[in-house]
Amino acid sequence: MADLKALEHPTLKVPYELLNKRFRAAQKTIDREVSKTQIAIDDLDRCLQSSTVTVGQMKTALDGVVEKLTFLKRKSEESIQEETDAAYVCKKRIEHLKEYEVSHPTQEAQWKKKRLDRMLVEYFLRCGYYRTSLQLAEHSEIQDLTNIDLFLMSKEIEESLERHETTACLQWCHDNKSKLRKMKSTLEYNLRQQEFIELVRQDQRLEAVGHARKYFTLTEESQLSVVQRVMGLLAFPKDTSLEPYKSLLDENRWHSLVEQFRYENFKLYQLSNTSVFGISLQAGLSALKTPHCYKSDGSGKNTDCPVCSKHLNELAKDLPYAHCAQSRLICNITGQPLNEYNPPMMLPNGHVYGANALVKQAENNEGVIVCPRTREIFKIDDAEKVFVM
Repeated sequence: MADLKALEHPTLKVPYELLNKRFRAAQKTIDREVSKTQIAIDDLDRCLQSSTVTVGQMKTALDGVVEKLTFLKRKSEESIQEETDAAYVCKKRIEHLKEYEVSHPTQEAQWKKKRLDRMLVEYFLRCGYYRTSLQLAEHSEIQDLTNIDLFLMSKEIEESLERHETTACLQWCHDNKSKLRKMKSTLEYNLRQQEFIELVRQDQRLEAVGHARKYFTLTEESQLSVVQRVMGLLAFPKDTSLEPYKSLLDENRWHSLVEQFRYENFKLYQLSNTSVFGISLQAGLSALKTPHCYKSDGSGKNTDCPVCSKHLNELAKDLPYAHCAQSRLICNITGQPLNEYNPPMMLPNGHVYGANALVKQAENNEGVIVCPRTREIFKIDDAEKVFVM
C-alpha cells in the first residue's frame, strides 16, 4: 500500500484542487449575483413605499427582480453542475484506488495494467504526444482517471505564448491569483515586462511608457533593478548589441516564459516536474542495477536482467547502484541461486557455477564440461566445491 500512496498522490490531488477552485469560483459568482439581486429588490421596496409610483415604474422594478433572480438561478445551476462534475471525478478515482485493496490476483494484474496505461498517458502528455495519449486513454477507458484536461489547457496557453500572445496566460494568472501570490510567483510580472519589450521592439515607445506607468508603479524593491534595466530599452534601438539590452530583446525570452508557466502550473497542482512513469522506471532500474551490468567485457551480464539490455542499460547509466544488505550468489548458467541444494563449484580457470548445471552438462557430455565463458574443456572431477563464509 505504501507504493500506491507514493505514486497516486497526483491522481487525487489534481481533481481535489480543481474541485476547490470551482467551489471558490462558484461562491464568488453567487455572492456577486445575490448582491445584484438584493439591489433590485431594494429598488422594488422603494417603489412600493413611494406614493407617486406609476404602473410603468412598478413593472420595470418587478421585471428587474425577475431578471436578476432568473440569472441567479442559471448561474447557481451552472456552478453546482461544475462542482458535481469535479466531485464525480474525485469519487471515480477514489473508487479506482480502493479496487487495489480488495482485488483478487487476476484483478490485481488488470489493475496494474490500467495503472501503467495511466502513467503512459501522463508521460505522453508531458512529451507533447497529445493525440497518442488521447487514443490510449480512450482505448483503456481511463479518461476520468487521467489529467488530460489539465494538460490540454496548459497546451493552449503554451502555444499562445509561442505565438507571442500573453492574453491567455494573463487570464490564467488572474484565475489563480491568490495561490500564485502565496507561491510568490513572478510570472504575471514577467509577462508585463515582455509586453513592454514587444512595444519597444515595434517602436511604440510612447505606448510602452504608458504600459510601464500602468503596471510598473507598484514594483517591489527587489524587482526595482530589473525594471530599471527594462526601462533602459527606451534609450536604445531595437537592434542594439549592448548587453543586457540585447538579451532583453532576445526572442528566446518567450521560451523562458513557457518554461516558467509550465513549472508554476505543475507547482500549483503539486505535480512533480518528472512524470510518475519516469520516476517508477528510474526506481526499478536502480533497484536492479549492479556493477556486473557494466563490465566492459560483458561477462557479468544476465539475459534476464532488464538493466543488462542495450537500451535500458543506457538509461540506467547515471542512476545509483542497488543497495543490497543481503546478496545472493546466482548460477550464470541456470540463473538459480547457489545454496545447499545447488552448491557452488569452481572450475580450474576460476569461474564458479552451480553444481546442478555442471552435473547435468557432464551427464550429457560423457563427464566433460565446457565453460560457457572461456569455452575451455574440463572433466567433472576437476571442479572443486566452494565454501562461502
